[in-house]
Amino acid sequence: MQVPLLDLKLQYAPLKSEILFEMEAVADSQTLILGPKTEAFERAVAKYCGVEHAIAVSSGTDAQLVLLMALDVQPGDALITTPYTFFATAGCIARLGARPVFVDIDPATFNMSVPALEQALARTRKPKAIIPVHLFGQCADMQPILALGKKHGIPVLEDAAQALGARHPLGCAGAIGEAGWFSFYPTKNLGAFGDAGMVVCKDSVLAAKIRALRNHGMETRYYHKWVGGNFRMDAIQAAVLGVKLPHLDLWSAERRARAAFYRQEFARAGLSRLVKLPAESYATSGHLNHHIYNQFVIRAVRRDALKEHLTKAGIATEIYYPRALHMQECFADLGYSKGDFPEAERAARQSLALPIFAEITEAQQRYVVEQIDAFYAAG
Repeated sequence: MQVPLLDLKLQYAPLKSEILFEMEAVADSQTLILGPKTEAFERAVAKYCGVEHAIAVSSGTDAQLVLLMALDVQPGDALITTPYTFFATAGCIARLGARPVFVDIDPATFNMSVPALEQALARTRKPKAIIPVHLFGQCADMQPILALGKKHGIPVLEDAAQALGARHPLGCAGAIGEAGWFSFYPTKNLGAFGDAGMVVCKDSVLAAKIRALRNHGMETRYYHKWVGGNFRMDAIQAAVLGVKLPHLDLWSAERRARAAFYRQEFARAGLSRLVKLPAESYATSGHLNHHIYNQFVIRAVRRDALKEHLTKAGIATEIYYPRALHMQECFADLGYSKGDFPEAERAARQSLALPIFAEITEAQQRYVVEQIDAFYAAG
């Protein structure tokens, strides 16, 4: 049996005619950058998240970059985040000449450790921002993070690239702190037909600046108030995403159902000693979207050998992420060493993402668990 990590064709098939209709409408209009389709999608995302402003941009990475530019992040500024995340979280900080200050993760959730954040704030002089990451589709522990930000007078910016629609008791991912951003990379729960992203924020002045910066710093055409960039969303992407957005909650609910089935099968196989399943921190919060399972990430004994076994069995898996950011060659000048963030390093050694998507069958999931059981049974 073949089990892909994700099968986008199965999501596309029932929406094909509607998506092609909207794409053709864009082609006929020849309004290909920003325009009415993009504006409509911005309004829809703002309403969905319950936030005042949504600004469509060219990718999740550019969403973070343009937000940091709008907040006037300067060379030498310190921004606090975690070393266990996609590269862009720290990469965008470094691109502006600023300095990522890493704090370790909570071992249960893979998200920012609040005690580690508190320690970092005590030893970091005037940080520019705190950037928690809502990793794998579950919100970080935002209440104490916001409290620490308020105590120190530091804005909290949410990396919600993997978490559009995820709910925290305080609100929707990305709309809890001062600002946040999303990625619509094709493999996300809400995926475009290429790269696309979104910034959301509460402040109208900040939103206006981001809109200008995404278009080379122009407010009036050819009059440049700031040096910005080309961070505009293509209308084709907005059209595709506009078709998909109304289905997002259903797709996330189906992913949660698939996650629940994995739990059932792992319990049946008696693998709890060898495999640690994802935590669900807000399962009793009353919010259906307490976790959207952008990935289903386990911790596994002998992870690398298990991955090799599953590959041979026709099961696709992925390691998010095999090396913590403080150990990346490009960040050597930050002065971190092996052992500085033990939980992030341990997660990099143990984590393994299993196939999960709305359309995966119970037979495929059962096969995944059977193969994991067979691996450990063989010693």
